[in-house]
This record gives sequence, structure tokens and C-alpha cells, in this order.
Amino acid sequence: MSKKLADIPVKVIPADGPDEYEEISLYAKHKKVYPRWITGYWNNWRIFFVFATQLFFYGMPWLQINGRQALLFDLSQQKFYILGLVFLPQDFIYLTALLLMCALGLFVWTAIGGRLWCGYSCPQTVYTEIFLWMEKWVEGDRPARLKLDNGPTDARKIRLKVTKHALWITFALWTGFTFVGYFVPIRTLWTDTLTWTIGPWEGFWVLFYGFATYGNAGWLREQVCKYMCPYARFQSAMFDNDTLIISYDAERGETRGRRQKGSDYKAEGLGDCIDCTMCVQVCPVGIDIRDGLQYECIGCAACIDACDSVMDKMSYPRGLIRYTSENALKHQYVEQDLVKRIARPRVLMYGVVLLVALGATTAALMLRQPVKVNVARDRVSLVRETDEGWLENSYRLQIENADEKAHVYRISADGLPGMKWIVDGGNRVSVPSTGIADVGIRLQADPANVGLGSHEIRFLIQAEDDASVQTSEKSSFIGR
Repeated sequence: MSKKLADIPVKVIPADGPDEYEEISLYAKHKKVYPRWITGYWNNWRIFFVFATQLFFYGMPWLQINGRQALLFDLSQQKFYILGLVFLPQDFIYLTALLLMCALGLFVWTAIGGRLWCGYSCPQTVYTEIFLWMEKWVEGDRPARLKLDNGPTDARKIRLKVTKHALWITFALWTGFTFVGYFVPIRTLWTDTLTWTIGPWEGFWVLFYGFATYGNAGWLREQVCKYMCPYARFQSAMFDNDTLIISYDAERGETRGRRQKGSDYKAEGLGDCIDCTMCVQVCPVGIDIRDGLQYECIGCAACIDACDSVMDKMSYPRGLIRYTSENALKHQYVEQDLVKRIARPRVLMYGVVLLVALGATTAALMLRQPVKVNVARDRVSLVRETDEGWLENSYRLQIENADEKAHVYRISADGLPGMKWIVDGGNRVSVPSTGIADVGIRLQADPANVGLGSHEIRFLIQAEDDASVQTSEKSSFIGR
């Protein structure tokens, strides 16, 4: 990384005597970054991912499946609806698997292409890009924004600033509203908001997430990536010399210098870089990619589009700044072989683990039964003798219907010869869609078939309308 303490301005207080000391500041004052708008191949991809991610984020809560919100994490009811599937708190293992696969996917992409996630899909990058679009639309491109901020505070400046911040706040509040809509049914939340009957906690989180969006994307911007995001710090652990990174070809570009178009610059000892600083002006984090790989670089490739446009104007070949690897820059192989270098041990290891996790999760989901049962023994009386002389144990079954339709379940038990079961209200239990039924059940067994101690038994729960919807749960029967 090229960022060094020497790059940071230092303030020294002269010492007047042997008892005096010098105070050195190692912190530089933050300088606002004014990214210039750029068009090009990679910018088109960024625009695509902005619209794709936000179409999903803002649109998904409004999508209905089976009369329910397609994606809803209903914390109050402890039910999670995901594209027609219903998950209960006991299904937390699936969330763990999802997070594991996301992490492994991030490792794979980072090992292959560096910070692709940061540059194109990270919420901080996406919302900063959107806020910059609004800023450019109101205040103009980089030169106009610089002139406005450095100029006097007049009526025009106030009007433009108020307009920009009004757009930012409106967009941020809508983002906060949508975020809360993933945890509270968004149609109900919309009605409550319009009628000013929104709950205090819902209102708090709308404002909180809206404020976070406004602050992070409008004010902090690149500082979140530099100082707050841990990914920027540990990403190097997933890099190797074959990882695709945005690089400046110093061998081709140096020595930098300005020149006239069409001049014999090589005779003057100059490289292809004309030192226009366009790569710096378009960078959303304000770094100079020509100084080498830096942890602040988010891999957005804006500098590639800027440099390629300059190369086109100068009639030079493109690619002075490009996606490449350190080994390719060192000519250890030609850049046409970059694709072949993807299948290397690090990437294969991440990929295999990802595929195993994906396969195991998919298989578990396919085998998952939409009914669950929890068994609790009666702790007051572990075993009692009936009037007929049989031994009896009491239990409570909590039957959870994780299906989108109601079912009538038949309850039975096995594990001991001649065992009988008596279900409170009958052994046919109706459970509504995504509902829970609490049922008492007593098991009775002939003492001749039950020895001392604990004996394993099993409760069977099966839907009458669909024999494939069934589950079982083990428990124990206590004898004398």
C-alpha cells in the first residue's frame, strides 16, 4: 500500500529549550472529494448494478405470494416468509448457511477479481453513487460544484443546497421506510404512515435508517470505506499475485508529461501518461491509482473509463489503467492467460467449499418438512398408575404448521408393544396456515411390557390431506 505517514501533513511546534517538546500531528484534515462524472464501459456496468440492486430492494417488499409479502422477516410473530416458504426460529440453521454461502461467495469473487463487491454492489457504493447523481443534477459536474462550494453564500447557493439536501432526505426516508418494510408488512406500514398511526418503534427505525443513509451516502461517503468498513482491512488476505486488480502500467506510462497530440513524445523520453489527472478526478475515494495498489481503492474502475477516454483522444492504445494482475504486469505470463489463472488452488478451495455448502443447504431445503413438533414432558408427575393398572406418562406437543395452507394432522405414537395414546380433544388436530397448536397427550403401556427406567418412544405427526407432510419426534417413556 502506498499510503505512508510521510503523506500526512505534519505540524511541528518549535522547541525553545531543553524542557520543551515538539508536537507532531499525524492526522490530516479531511478534504472533500468531488468526483467528476465519466461515461464508459465500466460506468455502464455500475449503472446497471445500481438499478438492479435497488429494483430488488425497493420492489421486493411489495411483491405478494400466496396473499403474503414475498419477503418478510416478521420478528413480532417470529415467522420469516421467503418466496412462498415459511421459516420459524427453529430454522435458524438456514440463515447460518445463507450467511456462510455469502461469505464464501465474497471470498471467491475477491480472490478472482479483487473488490468487485465494493465497486459495484456494496450498499455504501450504490447509495453514494445515487446521491452523487442527485448532487450533479442539482449543482452540476465537478468544476461547477467546486466553484459553488468555494464561492460566496448567496441566494443561488442556498437554493441549490436546500434543493439537494431535500432530495437526499426524501430519498433517505424512503430507503428507511423500505428497510422497515422487510420486518413489518409494508402495506400496513404504508397505511399507518399515511394516517399518522405508525408505531413508535417502526417510526424510530424508519428515521434511524434514513438518517444513516443520509449521513453515510451524503456526508461520510468514502470515509466509510476508508475508516469504518473492515473489509478494506482484511481483503489483502484473500489477494494473491494472480488476483485481478485495477493497475496503472507504470512501464508503459512513465515518464509522465504533457505534450501535443501527434508529437513524438517517445523521443522526448515520455511515456503514454499525459499527467492529465483525470483518473484522480473521477475517483470516488480521491486516490491516485498511479501510486500503486491502495487499500482505499474500491475497484469501481472509474479511472479505467477516464484513462481510456483520454487515450482515445490522444490516439494511444487503451489499457494504460486496466484490470490485470501483478504477475501479468511483471510479464510472468501474457494477459490473455488471465482467465486460465482463475483455476488456481486458492479459488478452487473457496469454490469447492461454497459448492458443498450450497449443495447441503439445497438438499436440506428439499427434504424440509413444513411441520414441526416439540415435545415437553409433564414434570409434575413423571409416571402414574391408571385404574386399569397400566403405567401412564403425560406430554404436551407443540405442533407448528410451516405451510402456507391449513392442515389437519393425525397424532400417533410407537415404541412400546401395545401402547395406547389419548389425545386431548381427539387425535385429529387442525392447525391453521403458519399457525401453532398446543396439544396434551397421555401414553399408556402395560407394566408387563415396560421395565424399569427410561424407554425410547416416538411421536408421529402426519397431515391427513397429504401423506408426504409428516414428521416425528423422539421422547422417553418412564417406567417403574
